[in-house]
Amino acid sequence: MKRINPLIFLGIICFAISSCNISGKPDKGNIEVDSLRIVSLNGTVSEILCDAGLEKQLVGVDVSSTFPISLKDIPKVGHNKKIPIEAVLALNPNLIIGTKEVPTETVEQFRQAGMRVILVDQEYSINGSRNMIKSITDSLKLKEKGDSILKRFDQDIQLVQAFEVENPKPKVLFIYARGTGTMMVGGNNTQVAKMIQLAGGLNVAKDFEEYKPLTPESLVNYNPDVILLFSSGLSSLGDKNGFMEVQGVKQTRAGKEGKIINMDGQLLSGFSPRLPNAIKELHTKIHE
Repeated sequence: MKRINPLIFLGIICFAISSCNISGKPDKGNIEVDSLRIVSLNGTVSEILCDAGLEKQLVGVDVSSTFPISLKDIPKVGHNKKIPIEAVLALNPNLIIGTKEVPTETVEQFRQAGMRVILVDQEYSINGSRNMIKSITDSLKLKEKGDSILKRFDQDIQLVQAFEVENPKPKVLFIYARGTGTMMVGGNNTQVAKMIQLAGGLNVAKDFEEYKPLTPESLVNYNPDVILLFSSGLSSLGDKNGFMEVQGVKQTRAGKEGKIINMDGQLLSGFSPRLPNAIKELHTKIHE
């Protein structure tokens, strides 16, 4: 039998060791960008990945991933708090990225299946958006891309930050709707409440935290200057004409003056790289 050159044999051993971690499994921490197969479990994560040039690496996204519009052609894997494990694994990903809102048991199942998982904080503020962009791009060793996104973000955000201190502030009421059977009022400590503040408005429902069911009495008592809904929510009520028939709406200042406005849900509440655009659009609509 022909003997193998010792130097060649040594080279084969070194290559094998460098390709594996101590457990003998592929080191998923060193996957090349071009070979990534990513499942994103958050709409803002998906936007950041696309901004960083990784749209072609996305093999699955959650239902909140609606921008850019081309993501509609990518398989959907549910909502970030209710992810079907088997459906995600069937897409054969080698990287799963989401926020720390993904349930711990879900993350553990992905890791037990050998998946590399990156989870980032999502704080609904200007700095929170910056930190999320940086965390994701740094984790993927795309610092230059991240710096470019942040440079554009900072330039744009400077143009809209003054809105927060503008006066007078229109009184805005946000209603989350999924048909007339599901209508909730947004209170303090919600993404939309923070957006209203950044856009130079006043969230009139400030007597409670998070969300509570809408009642005709509360609607009349708040008497907002403007009523704000997600575009999908307004559509579920039959658009503006249908919403005007909701009990109590016509008795408010907003109803009497026709100040019923809507915005895309991911744009309004995602605190993504498009945050400056969202603040500007909301400012324009509530001050018209």
